[in-house]
Amino acid sequence: MSASATARETVLGRVRDALALAPAQEVTVPRAYRTGRTLPDDQRLALLTDRLVDYKAHVHTCTADGTAATVAAVLHDRAARRIGVPPGLDPAWLAAYEGEVQEDAADVPAPRLDALDGVVTASAVSCAETGTIFLDGSPGQGRRALSLVPDLHVCVVDLSTVVVGVPEAVARLAPGRPTTLISGPSATSDIELERVEGVHGPRTLDVVIRTDA
Repeated sequence: MSASATARETVLGRVRDALALAPAQEVTVPRAYRTGRTLPDDQRLALLTDRLVDYKAHVHTCTADGTAATVAAVLHDRAARRIGVPPGLDPAWLAAYEGEVQEDAADVPAPRLDALDGVVTASAVSCAETGTIFLDGSPGQGRRALSLVPDLHVCVVDLSTVVVGVPEAVARLAPGRPTTLISGPSATSDIELERVEGVHGPRTLDVVIRTDA
């Protein structure tokens, strides 16, 4: 038996011993945190925008009727000539885009996604207080790799899906769906606190907020 296997069995044995000594009764987890907070539309929009900009994301607002023009303008400004989209994305959102659109599928290898200039997705819910956008893998949002591999992510957010805090956001999510949390473009810092972007996901995040949707 290898040393690594021996160490693994030792660790697992200690876990089993600890579980055997643990009390059998169920533990009630206190959930007295604040829930149900609300803010008017303009305040939720301002708060979310402030947080996103602080995270170095780019925010664009439009009406639902202006979605196609706004998305096309963002993609043009980013020189995105070939983009990927999840299979359930509303095609009307790309009606004004003149580049190549590739619909993603589960059998497309992740390395092929790196050849895309960007990706356009919808979103499930957003938390204004933390500036976090939640994707839940539904047809308009796609699989996690699609929103992580390309260097540009254009994410469409409906203001009606923007809530105040984390408890309100989690309450809107389906527990059985895979959830991706996005708080600005991918970034990290080295030991000298030098910011490096695009390490674990898109280097650029453009958020299109539809104020009447």
